[in-house]
Amino acid sequence: MSVNVVILVRVSTRDQKVDRQISDLEAFSQKQGWTVTEVIASQVSGSRVHYQQREDLVKLQTVIEGGKVHKVLVHEVSRIGRSPVETLQFVETCHEHAVSVYDFSQQSETLTLKGRPTVYANVILPLLAGLARNENEERRERILSGLQEARRKGKKLGRPAGTRMTEEAFLDKHRDICKRLKEGHSIRNTAKITGKGVSTVRRVKGVMG
Repeated sequence: MSVNVVILVRVSTRDQKVDRQISDLEAFSQKQGWTVTEVIASQVSGSRVHYQQREDLVKLQTVIEGGKVHKVLVHEVSRIGRSPVETLQFVETCHEHAVSVYDFSQQSETLTLKGRPTVYANVILPLLAGLARNENEERRERILSGLQEARRKGKKLGRPAGTRMTEEAFLDKHRDICKRLKEGHSIRNTAKITGKGVSTVRRVKGVMG
């Protein structure tokens, strides 16, 4: 039986790229003989946006409810979200539709071939989700502490005045992307043709409107 999988990738800032995650997961799927039916990528903070409001997870849930997906493939569980409760709720939603979540970093998944929760799902996943939450909180505390120290020393924070690129300049910089998008190419095809990141192409498309 053909195994259909959806790849879910996420980065929390525009400075990060999803390309590496996608290529890793596509190569792994091909090696396993799985069919990638869709790639859902996003740039959003898992700690600032509730998972029910994240467009990528809303879209993924719609795909899952279609009944033609067997697995959701993620690079690591923190890509789902930083909240353990939200991560486990999402996995439970997948299980309700007999969809297993495969964690590439742990080479483990949440359902057995018979559709029963694995040891990974019951024991390891909650632990990893909790660690991801703690890591995020510690990082946030370090950032806030650094900002407070900078203010105490009288340092001016933020981007220097006049350094932000205008939309016109941004589109001019990526004229090759604009051209491909206007020709009707998809975001992923445009990224491959121009040799630029999918995230960059998405930004260009967003500015183009």
